[in-house]
Amino acid sequence: MATAAGVSAMIQFSVRCAVPFLYLAFAASSVHALYPGPLSQWLLRNRIIFGLSFATAMAWQLIFILWLVNIHTAHYINEVYVLRDVIEGVLGYGFLIVMALTSFKFGRRQLSRKSWKALHKTGIYFLWAYAWSVYWYELYYYNDVQIIDYLYYWLGLSALCLRIAAWFQKQRRESTNNASLNKPTSFIGCTVIISGFVAASSGSSWSTPAHTFLLDNPLLSFPELYLPYYPFVPFLPVFTIIAGAWLLLRLQPGQND
Repeated sequence: MATAAGVSAMIQFSVRCAVPFLYLAFAASSVHALYPGPLSQWLLRNRIIFGLSFATAMAWQLIFILWLVNIHTAHYINEVYVLRDVIEGVLGYGFLIVMALTSFKFGRRQLSRKSWKALHKTGIYFLWAYAWSVYWYELYYYNDVQIIDYLYYWLGLSALCLRIAAWFQKQRRESTNNASLNKPTSFIGCTVIISGFVAASSGSSWSTPAHTFLLDNPLLSFPELYLPYYPFVPFLPVFTIIAGAWLLLRLQPGQND
């Protein structure tokens, strides 16, 4: 705690302790939808515990952040401070605090079922994006990549893919036309999905040109100062995978009739 580098290391360490619980909470309902059974039922039943464990570890992180800001202020201002990152962090902690409070009965009673569900779904996606994008930048923007960065990156992407797969399965079940996918249309959707995974695996080869292209226009560069995650470069492969799943669903024979 005596040096800025030491406090920064503790911030990073606390995130590493927290992220697995976030991924478990994020994927629990999807795992149960795709693979119903005792294990997935246990995951779903304990989702609130995973979420609160994540919140506890992030509260630990907040102590180190405040220590860095108040004790090593010069280092924070000169080496760490970025307005957009502060906005992301404040929003993330805002979601986390409200979600934690409404995970207990006294807090849940303050919201309608619809409002509670909207809050927690929005919050969990925001928090997943915040954590996962950290490891995307570790892999494709910085030079000190460690094995754990690869692990958390691919676990986070896998958790999202489980949610996409559960959504896809639900939509097909609810569809009035539940016909099997034919080869030509499924090829298009699968090609788009595969291209998304290829992009997710090769961010170092395209991320810098994509970032430059998206920010060349002054009108597009302005939101970067204030808008969380903008210009969304880490999420371009994710958007591609989602588009592929949507195409698989929409291109079913007769789906558009």
